[in-house]
Amino acid sequence: MSDTSSTDDEEHAVVLDFLAHGRSDGRSYGDGAVAYAVSTADFTLYELSLAGDADISILDRVRVRPDFEGGIERGHTVEYDDLSDGARSELDYVVEDVVDANEQRFVDFYNEAQPISLRLHQLNLLPGIGDKLRDNILDERKRHGPFESFEDVGDRVDGLHNPREVIVERILDEIRDDDLKYYNFATS
Repeated sequence: MSDTSSTDDEEHAVVLDFLAHGRSDGRSYGDGAVAYAVSTADFTLYELSLAGDADISILDRVRVRPDFEGGIERGHTVEYDDLSDGARSELDYVVEDVVDANEQRFVDFYNEAQPISLRLHQLNLLPGIGDKLRDNILDERKRHGPFESFEDVGDRVDGLHNPREVIVERILDEIRDDDLKYYNFATS
């Protein structure tokens, strides 16, 4: 599915799985087609009930706000544990694609991250980033200006070899774990 126009109030999601006969857990099996999707803005997970004539398949990009795209009768947010096995297996790849497609948005996190409290910084929430690596990132951005790309971050900061993968891992942690105290990328 493609969108013909895009406005600031529109939000889109990528379809993770399509179940032609509904969910297989018995709660709504046979009630019609269901799809699972993740929003590209804040990584909200959706379960979408589809019309019989819906032309939606895995990896399609669909509008979820302000109203649902044609072919979607209704939808609601769900937790990670509510996703189908197929949706869970696609989630990692879709998050990677969203990060790649919006690289500057996520590089800007390295450029704009701020302290949360006197003892905790947003950068410390990223997997593998302790105080020393955080200080290296902050020193590098202060001395030489903002980072331009993930490659730039990796080249300029000693010890940070895969800045893209660090972001992807944190996003997946935020999606999967509903007990986190702080969220940088996904809705809680």
